[in-house]
Amino acid sequence: MLVIRKSTIEGKGLFTDSPIAARAKVGEFSGERISIREARRRAKERKHISMVELDHKEALDGSVGGGPFNFINHSCNPNVFIRIAYRRVEFYAKRHIAAGEEMTVDYDISHHDGGLRCRCKSADCRDFI
Repeated sequence: MLVIRKSTIEGKGLFTDSPIAARAKVGEFSGERISIREARRRAKERKHISMVELDHKEALDGSVGGGPFNFINHSCNPNVFIRIAYRRVEFYAKRHIAAGEEMTVDYDISHHDGGLRCRCKSADCRDFI
């Protein structure tokens, strides 16, 4: 089961209260389907961005009708990865995730455009998102 609570990385984070096996599907990102143009316009107006671009035409804005994956924080050494297929955004465990552990994903290319200081504290930290 997924739990949202205070994160040591940033604000609230997404945690699991039970172990998750490596490569297991953890869940899906949800939100309002919008154009890329609208996604980029909205991203410029927000401090906290919860969007995923599906392709060169469409994105999901998790801040509108989204679920618990809005709270998954970035890490340069994440325990979860994203798979985008068939206009769906799926999250999978990269490795075994222990009960109580915060789930993180590498935002990689994001609307932050390298302007947001990373707070993951990983040994592999790239310093900016």
